[in-house]
Order: sequence, then C-alpha cells, then structure tokens
Amino acid sequence: MNWTLEVVNLPVSDLDRAKEFYADRCGFHVDVDTEVAPGVRVIQLTPPGSRCSIALHSGMPPAPEQHRPAPGTVHGLQLCVVDIEAAREQLVSRGVEVSAVQHLGPGGWSEGKGGTWNAWLFFHDPDGNGWAVQEVPSELADR
Repeated sequence: MNWTLEVVNLPVSDLDRAKEFYADRCGFHVDVDTEVAPGVRVIQLTPPGSRCSIALHSGMPPAPEQHRPAPGTVHGLQLCVVDIEAAREQLVSRGVEVSAVQHLGPGGWSEGKGGTWNAWLFFHDPDGNGWAVQEVPSELADR
C-alpha cells in the first residue's frame, strides 16, 4: 500500500488574502474554492508540478482532540526546484519578499549556492507561515 502526502492544511487569518498570495504571487494553481456548507469555505492550491497541495479553510471544526494551529505558526514547509535563481526571480517579480539564495557551510548560512542539494531560499506568507525552497539535481526532479 502506498501512503502519499497529498494535502497540507495551512492556518491563515484571511482566506482571500492568502489565496491571492499563493495563486497570484507564488503561482500555485487554484484547484478548489468552494463553500462546502453554510459558513464552511475550502480553498485548495497546488504548486506547479506538485502532487501535494495546501488547503486553506474557515468554519471547519477541528477533529476530536485535535488542536488547530494558529495562523503564522507553520514553518518548515519545503518546495523543491531545479533552478533556484529562476525560482527566486519568479517570486521576486511577483512581489514576494524572499531571502537571497543561501547555502549552509561550516560557519553557518552564507549567500550564494553551495554544492549539490545545498542551495536554499526562504519566504513567509502574509500570516508568517514559513517556506523553504531547495534546489535539487535536475535528474531527480521527476522521481
């Protein structure tokens, strides 16, 4: 049996603002934007080329014994690209505040690309949820 990660729920304070950020600025595809019941809205967006989507919602009760994270408290979400400079330029051209390309070395983080698997950039959505973008070797991008 395969277990695939297909959707990550992302807490946001303003659905329309978050939808605009992810669709218009980050280039995610809007898969769903619907009111599934009175007062319950779900927006699902998918990064280009990804099988995993993010879900933004309002009015949904938490599952039993589940604690819903507050907007801006999710960090460590990671996207992978084969060209980190092109990805950075695309985000910047769409108005996303994004870090310089960085790599991790013996002295910590430094600007510029490192070796294979060692080129990163970072950004936050309007609520403060944190994203990392990592460059991967092109031959591994479609696995």
